[in-house]
Amino acid sequence: MAERFRRGVERLWGVLRIPTVWLPLVLVGSMGVGLAWGSWRNLCADCPSIARIATWEPQQTSKLLARDGQLIAELGVERRTPVSIGSLPAHVPNAFIAVEDRRFYKHPGIDARGLGRAVFRASTSLSFSGGGGSTITQQLARNMFSSIGFEKRVLRKLKEAQVALLLEDAYTKDQILEAYMNQVNLDVGYGIQTASRNYFGKNATEINPAEAALLAAVANVPRFYNPFRRPDNALRRRNMILGMMANQGFIPRAELDQWRSWPLPSDRPEQAVGVAPYFEEWVRQILQDRFGSQLYTGGLQIVTTLDVAMQRAAEGAMTRGFNRIEGRPGFRHPRYEEYAERSEPFEAADTPYIQGIFIALEPQTGAVRALIGGRDFNHSKFNRATQARRQPGSAFKPFVYAAAIDAGIPASHVIVDSPFVWMQVSGEEWRPTNFSNDFLGPMTLREAMAKSTNTVAIKLGWEEVGIQTVIQMARRMGVRTTIQPFPSSAIGASELIPMELAEAYSSFATLGTKVRPFPIIRVENAEGEVLWEPRPERTQVMDTLPARVTVSLMQDVVDRGPATGAIRGAGAIPYDIQAAGKTGTTNDFTNVWFAGFTPNLLATVWFGMDQPRTIYQGATGGADAAPVWADFMRQVYLGDEAEDSEPILPRPAAWPMPSELTSRMVDRSTGKLASEWCPRDEAYLEIYVPGTEPTELCDRQGPGFFRIPR
Repeated sequence: MAERFRRGVERLWGVLRIPTVWLPLVLVGSMGVGLAWGSWRNLCADCPSIARIATWEPQQTSKLLARDGQLIAELGVERRTPVSIGSLPAHVPNAFIAVEDRRFYKHPGIDARGLGRAVFRASTSLSFSGGGGSTITQQLARNMFSSIGFEKRVLRKLKEAQVALLLEDAYTKDQILEAYMNQVNLDVGYGIQTASRNYFGKNATEINPAEAALLAAVANVPRFYNPFRRPDNALRRRNMILGMMANQGFIPRAELDQWRSWPLPSDRPEQAVGVAPYFEEWVRQILQDRFGSQLYTGGLQIVTTLDVAMQRAAEGAMTRGFNRIEGRPGFRHPRYEEYAERSEPFEAADTPYIQGIFIALEPQTGAVRALIGGRDFNHSKFNRATQARRQPGSAFKPFVYAAAIDAGIPASHVIVDSPFVWMQVSGEEWRPTNFSNDFLGPMTLREAMAKSTNTVAIKLGWEEVGIQTVIQMARRMGVRTTIQPFPSSAIGASELIPMELAEAYSSFATLGTKVRPFPIIRVENAEGEVLWEPRPERTQVMDTLPARVTVSLMQDVVDRGPATGAIRGAGAIPYDIQAAGKTGTTNDFTNVWFAGFTPNLLATVWFGMDQPRTIYQGATGGADAAPVWADFMRQVYLGDEAEDSEPILPRPAAWPMPSELTSRMVDRSTGKLASEWCPRDEAYLEIYVPGTEPTELCDRQGPGFFRIPR
């Protein structure tokens, strides 16, 4: 039986005219082909399927835009902004084709010639660790799908080849090239649009052949050819690529010298990116809660309330404020410059140098125009503007006076500035003093507010209005942190969050309407559809008439109080720009504040140490915080002479004086109606909510003149 089978095979082999001796070789070869085919089919079991390739969409960063559309930040795993190939000038894709894959439009995804050269180089060097031989399609396959891996091995090359063939089957050549240009790593981000913005300060649709060749040069080894890091390397490779473009007919040879002489970018273009890191992080946290992972992959467009010019004005004013404080003779803490080059963050909110915050917002809408939450975001991401709890000191007093005016106590009401004693639970007496350590006797509420008299505010809030009424007023206006029901709370002993103070002060600036500060105007998806458009949260918290009287008291703080020198002094804010506010200084000089506003802009400034301790002996809100506020407002309304910049906002119209308010000429020592029996130089014109006017006549005597307040 076996013999017959052997003879049959020999006859068959004779018919096929194949020598018998080759039979084993053919069988082995057939088995090898089968094994190779099976291995090829199973090679990429962990590679993406054709369905995944065909539905691939690049992950896009979400863009944070300032109110005028300037890019201020990107949020995502990889910074990437896709751009369509049809919108690009031809020399942009041609630069990549010239250097990476000159037969791109001719091969099926694998270039046999290029692959052959790579294999030859590998075999002659006895190493398969070298690169080369990868088409643009193979590079896209490698970069798109992490399962292929980046290690330089034969297996990886085979995987690249298989996925490249699948890509060519699923996409057109232009789609493959577009995807490649949108995902390639160019050291300052992913894709040519992000790179164009960061290298040249313009869109990829606007770059010239020299700039396109530079991007193609950087793509080879990004850090090695980055023009900011290695300009010599970048120039050499860019000019080589320009020569290749000319040789392949992508640019006229007559233009070659022109583009080779084109200068490299030497400095990153001035952009708004990174201008407000604490603001960006605040926005990110809000959006993270609402959109989750879509925030980092979905290409959202987030239009924020940030005004870049105001942010830069705030940064400049704060820097000058920090330098002033660190230059005070009594300042004993480490200076920031000692840590400026430090790369590691500090533990939580525990930096050793002076810290500060700045908040600017539009009181009518709550739109936050500028935000500084600390001195160095890299050292500490703790946002002191939205997270820190600090004693406001005298910056809390306007709530006491607002509660009094709202309760029917007029601004001409007189309280004696004299010692106040309160027995504490511990059995110890609390005896508050004024900053000047003296007592001035009887004074009106208007005078006490302007001079920031502690004992008058305490007596008013504790004995006449009631501390619970004051607490309710502050809470209604936006202070959500706990206020202790003690006499000391009337002068700001209870801690609050700076953003809450800014929110509460918006009630004064708008004459009674509180608005919640917010940093987002709207959120759009990648197609431009609006996903979220938050509306201002406005609440009427105080009647207009008592609010206007309170603002009038706060105007006196600016015009004749402890902040007057900084705000109305030479070269500061002219009197035709109405302003109101309040300084704040806490015990042992640990916190200094100024919170103030004009009819259309509110700003809050704070300085202090992260771990509360004396800034320096004699630190005050009037001397240290108010100058920063004035510096900022001067730039906003008058422009910056040093920078020759234009004003950011027009000068605001004055607050209206409601016709329902009445006025009376009163004596400042008694609060009674001025008469011929009182000194004329002690009389002034006071404004009143109807029904709160004094009715008794003053009975003192003396010459003088009448002062008329605004």
